[in-house]
Amino acid sequence: MGRFSEKVALITGAGSGIGKATALALAREGAQLAIVDIDRDSCDETLKLVKDHSPYSVSFVCDVSKEDEQNTLYLETLKHFEGRLDIAVNNAGIEGAVSKTADYPLAEWNRVLDVNLTGIFIGMKHQIKAMLINGGGSIVNMSSVLGMVAVENFPAYVATKHAIIGLTKAAAVEYAANNIRINAVCPATIETPLVMDRGFRAGQDKAVYDKLVSLHPVGRLGKPEEIASMITWLCSDDSSFVTGAAMIVDGGYTAI
Repeated sequence: MGRFSEKVALITGAGSGIGKATALALAREGAQLAIVDIDRDSCDETLKLVKDHSPYSVSFVCDVSKEDEQNTLYLETLKHFEGRLDIAVNNAGIEGAVSKTADYPLAEWNRVLDVNLTGIFIGMKHQIKAMLINGGGSIVNMSSVLGMVAVENFPAYVATKHAIIGLTKAAAVEYAANNIRINAVCPATIETPLVMDRGFRAGQDKAVYDKLVSLHPVGRLGKPEEIASMITWLCSDDSSFVTGAAMIVDGGYTAI
């Protein structure tokens, strides 16, 4: 029996990277999953990988920035799992354009906020309501070390990741007495497709890659599985006294 036997977990952005690693980690410990991603092929690939451990899992395609799509997602998820939702991991997100604040396009600003912040807000509304009915649960929101500090040329991304921590704390205080724990995770640079497809793969642009690595005192980038370990801990009863926290997993990035 795993830590999540008889638990139902929903994960957004589960088609790759941290979301995919989290889906696999939860499935190995007994959770049944709602696997959510905007890309159908990636979503189905993750579903195939978890099926041996998690036979009742299901996948959904959803653009989390669209309220109507999220309404349908939760209607179908709760129908499939007979009203149960114990765990939610709000991982879907985008970086947006690379530009200084004064030149940042308003349309791009709105797009990043819609996905990264409003997407989590809409999801949490559904998640909390389901967990109130079921007697509690755990929600983990994906922030970033850039929710703690800043870099230039990513104003929308930095703003949303800071705001996610604020939203997490506000909701955690509101629902702590209802046995719903809500926390955020703040990774530094992780070897995900989102990061590596920038051209940072060693051998493509070694100088840029080495500079990125140098920002992390441990001397390397993080792995999705390392973030998944923190997420699964926060979803488990092992962290029963933890709520409203922003957990930094950064290889020393913010210690410098």
